[in-house]
Amino acid sequence: MEPMAVLSVADVQAGLARLPGWKRAGDEIVKTYECATFPAAIAFVVHIGFLAEKANHHPDLDIRWRKVKVALTTHDAGGLTQRDLELARQIEDAQ
Repeated sequence: MEPMAVLSVADVQAGLARLPGWKRAGDEIVKTYECATFPAAIAFVVHIGFLAEKANHHPDLDIRWRKVKVALTTHDAGGLTQRDLELARQIEDAQ
């Protein structure tokens, strides 16, 4: 897979404007989801796992009872790329 270009600050901001609740935190975009139950949170993480595997782009996931924090960055590009915004959009569509 060919490396992607790191997005400009303006491109990241434009992408985040279309992703409710997502915020930039340094070289990552992050969002915390709150699910109805702990099993629902686990199911959501499993679904994210399938999306990530299909995209070959794997987020950092933090599960705390009913809350799931998702953090995305493109490590091999050294920052945020279109891959991060696209996977965030897919996760939003799944919610």
